[in-house]
Amino acid sequence: MADFNTYTPPAVWKWDNQSGGKFSNINRPISGATHDKVLPVGEHDLQLHSLATPNGVKVTVMLEELLELGINAAEYDAYTINISEGDQFSSGFVEINPNSKIPALLDRGVSPPIRVFESAAILLYLAEKFDAYYPKDPAERAACQSWLMWQQGSAPFLGGGFGHFYAYAPEKYQYPIDRYTMEVKRQLDVLDKHLSQNTYLCGDNYTIADMATFPWYGALAQGRLYDAAEFLDVASYRHVVRWAELIAERPAVRRGLRVNRPWGDEKTQVVERHSAADFK
Repeated sequence: MADFNTYTPPAVWKWDNQSGGKFSNINRPISGATHDKVLPVGEHDLQLHSLATPNGVKVTVMLEELLELGINAAEYDAYTINISEGDQFSSGFVEINPNSKIPALLDRGVSPPIRVFESAAILLYLAEKFDAYYPKDPAERAACQSWLMWQQGSAPFLGGGFGHFYAYAPEKYQYPIDRYTMEVKRQLDVLDKHLSQNTYLCGDNYTIADMATFPWYGALAQGRLYDAAEFLDVASYRHVVRWAELIAERPAVRRGLRVNRPWGDEKTQVVERHSAADFK
């Protein structure tokens, strides 16, 4: 790999598939399927194909929260997409999500079936479909939409920026780590100041904005992301920590964190989810 301090970009960039890094075997500059594979189909209308990364957890938490409300129509089958093995590039998955990123949802309860991809789009789709966790008051709904979009725009700096250069890049360079650390800490400060005046992101009510933000910034505040709690001094953002602890105690959140999770203690894993019995 070229020295970061002396690298001169070529006139035309060309893909070096041996460029290194944890995900170098699956990252590529083109889209589309790499192999034919039909996705499995369960008995429920809602079919989720995902992984328990922060973006995947957003949706499993939402589905479990809907079930916690007694909305039986939110029952779902969840199948794990192993992104390290390239499952997201199968023909079946690409049919649902041409962007080849988890999560992807297929609603077979309508005809023709509706595909939904991008985590925030799935949250909005489910919130509107089941009329839950999405404020009706125009001002509150605007706040919910704003914080939801804030999370979608901010998380790439945390994951693709800070997380990549701090935790996954094959070599450590101060400039990108400093750059993204500064931005992540600014984002944590935004959240901390807001949560000093609000129980949840949209005031007193728990919404899809919290479900979207918790798997990223809640996990970070609880020291569960990138082993970076000390480096980022996350404990100093005490209002974010308070908010994260409050959400982490919700039964549906505890379940949602386990779905499509093929790593860690086996007691925390629910690699496939088809009913509540899978959590026993």
